[in-house]
Formats: sequence, C-alpha cells, structure tokens
Amino acid sequence: MSKARQGNYFEDFRLGQVIAHATPRTVTAGDVALYTALYGSRFAVQSSDAFAKAIGYAAAPIDDLLVFHIVFGKTVPDISLNAVANLGYAECRFLKPVFPGDTLSSTSEVIGLKENSNKQSGVVYVRTTGRDQTGAAVLDYVRWVMVKKRDEAAVAPAPHVPTLKAALEPADLGGALPPLTLEGYDTALSGNPARWDDYEIGEKIDHLDAMTLEEAEHQLATRLYQNTAKVHFNLHEQAQGRFKRRLIYGGHIISLARALSFNGLENAFHVAAINAGRHVSPAFAGDTVYAWSEVLDKQPLPGRDDAGALRLRLIATKDKPCTSFPYKAGDQYDPAVLLDLDYWAVLPR
Repeated sequence: MSKARQGNYFEDFRLGQVIAHATPRTVTAGDVALYTALYGSRFAVQSSDAFAKAIGYAAAPIDDLLVFHIVFGKTVPDISLNAVANLGYAECRFLKPVFPGDTLSSTSEVIGLKENSNKQSGVVYVRTTGRDQTGAAVLDYVRWVMVKKRDEAAVAPAPHVPTLKAALEPADLGGALPPLTLEGYDTALSGNPARWDDYEIGEKIDHLDAMTLEEAEHQLATRLYQNTAKVHFNLHEQAQGRFKRRLIYGGHIISLARALSFNGLENAFHVAAINAGRHVSPAFAGDTVYAWSEVLDKQPLPGRDDAGALRLRLIATKDKPCTSFPYKAGDQYDPAVLLDLDYWAVLPR
C-alpha cells in the first residue's frame, strides 16, 4: 500500500466524523510581514504594537483573516484536496486574539453530506475549530465544499443538509476583543475620524482602490497557509479541466477585498464574525479586483460601551470599478461579482 495520501473523496466522508488535521503551525512575525506584503492591509491595530497596547491589547494581534487562512489551510488535505470548488461559509466566530508565537491547530466535524444529481461529486459540510497551544478555541466556522467522487457507482449516504444561522447575533460577538481604552485610540494614526457612531444602516462605500491578481502572488499566499488544493497549483492537471488554468484560492480574494476596504472603513479593525460568504465566480491571474461595502446592520455589543459592531456586505468585483455598486439584478449577480461576504466588524465608539 502506498504511504502517499490521495486525500478523501466524497464517499470517504461520514456524518459525525471528526478529523484532526496536520500540521500545528506557530505563527511568527515573518508570517505577518509576508501577509502584509501580499495584501497591503493597513489597519493600525494589527500594524503597530504601540497602537495596540495603547488601546488595551498585549501587542498587535495577528490579522483575523490570516488566522482564518492558517486554520483553513490545515483542513485542505483531508477535506478539499479533491474539491471541485469551495462553495461557502457560515457561523464563523473569532473567539480569542492570536499573537506571534502562538501555535494553531485544527479539527473538523462532518455535519452534512449531499450527493449531487450527476453522481460525480457531492457537497460536504464541516464545522472546523482552530485552537491555540493551550487548547483554547480561537476560531470556529462552517464551510461547505463540492468534492469529487472516486467511483461514480459508490453508494452515497442519505442526504443531510445542516440548518445554519443566517447571521450571528451581537451577543455572539466580542470574545476576541479586550476592553478598549478609548482615550488611547488615535484616529489621526488610524487614518479616519469615523467611528461606530458615524456609520448608518444602508450606507454604501466605494473603496476606490484596486489590485491586479498575479500568478506568483496567489500561489505564494496559498503556500503560506499550507493549502495544498490541486486547483491552485497543478497547471498540468488543471489544463485538462473546465477552466484550463489554475483557480485563485477564494480566501485570497477575501483578504484582498478586506485590505481594499480599509479606504472608508479604517477603524473597522477587527473581524468579529463571518455570517455568510459566497464565491460567486472564479478568479484568475490577470483579473483586477475592486471592492465596495454596504452597512446592513448596526448594533452595540451587549454589556460594552467601548465598541460597536457593523454588519457589512463586502462585494469584490473583477475588472469593474464599483462606482455604481454592482451587485444583483433580481436574483442574478452582476457578471463582474467575484465575492459576496456578509460579516460583522468591530469599531471603537
């Protein structure tokens, strides 16, 4: 028997199955520097120890999405090595800040399975938890991914699609946010005077800036997260497939859009939760990404007067500026839309 692992196919998964993923990863300042080089994120709390300490952190925390990608990346060899596509996210909560020197590991539970009508693939739903070296949960989330079948004739399990929340409640937020020292929050240094109170439900923000995707950068990013999905790396194999080229990892688009959103949301420094996310269309090297946001809701954090939460819709487009806020016509997305992300961000009050 070969010792090399081929990854799991749809028929290998079982409802209730728990998978402990290799390999624990200690996050370093080098990871932070490389993440900044890839996306150019400029949020002051994650950029400056001095700024972070002035408002109540022990040091500058790791960017929330870098934590997400590292935890996610560990799941790929077991969950999505043989994926057709990653389809969506829900109920993602950031539970504890992560700092350089912390070690992250991941486990997943299979919470849903549904074979596709073509019998060639099926959708696998998993709830993944990321933990630090103390065993404390720093992140948990649900994602669903379309995975190939090894054998089309293999009998599929009875379908089970989990019921997921459309959005997390404000009471579910704030676990990763220390008490803030508001007098230490310098909006001149953060880049914008607008705090939580200054945003309104229904407000739309064109983030103006754009970035063109480069082949080398998206592969470097995906390797940074130890994500081994074939669709991102193996051009020889992908050239035989539907798109004839490598797909950009969807998380790369999320991080890029989030970095672009700094222009207009400079003080939305903490992603507290991801309610839902959809990769609407694939992205490839050479596409230029733009982004815009809409404030869907605005809620105080229960029991706190130092910070509030904005529920934001973040839309990323390819090769289309967002001056007209492209989104949907009826039930159909604008052809330029790449990403539709619904998340809670925390701002100082």
